This record gives sequence, structure tokens and C-alpha cells, in this order.
Amino acid sequence: MSHTPKIPFRPFADEVSVQTFGDFSFENGTTRIALHGSVDVTRDRAGLERARALRQVLDAIVRQLEAEDLPQAVAETVQAPTIVKNPFA
Repeated sequence: MSHTPKIPFRPFADEVSVQTFGDFSFENGTTRIALHGSVDVTRDRAGLERARALRQVLDAIVRQLEAEDLPQAVAETVQAPTIVKNPFA
């Protein structure tokens, strides 16, 4: 069972792509990549393949970060709250 994506995961390339491994996912973003869920790495050949696939994505993320002139921290953007009409009133 192969977990290698047909189209490679390109870290920080967009706000929509997701790479999944069972119940675990890497959600792409232009300023951050969110990791969600859980994955079991079993002590067998399937676990080894899963670990290698995870490493492939993590290595791509590290390579992208190392190739850039990074700021000390990502600037957080906070949107002001907006008032909306109550649809139930």
C-alpha cells in the first residue's frame, strides 16, 4: 500500500492542499502548515512504508524552510469582529 501522493505536496504553496495518511493530515498554508489527527507506525513493513512517507513530507517542509530567508516569527493577522444580523430574529 503506497502513501506517496501522485502530485507532490508542495509546502507553503497554497491555502488548499492537504496530504493525508489515514487519520493524519498536513494542511497546507502560505504561512503555516497545520498537522492534525493521529497515525500509527506499526513495527512491520507497512509501518516502515508509512514512516518513510511521513518523513518524505516532513523533509519537503524542512527543505522549503531552509531555502528561505525566514523572519523570526510569522506576523499574526487578527481580523476585527463584525456584527451580523441575527438570522433567527
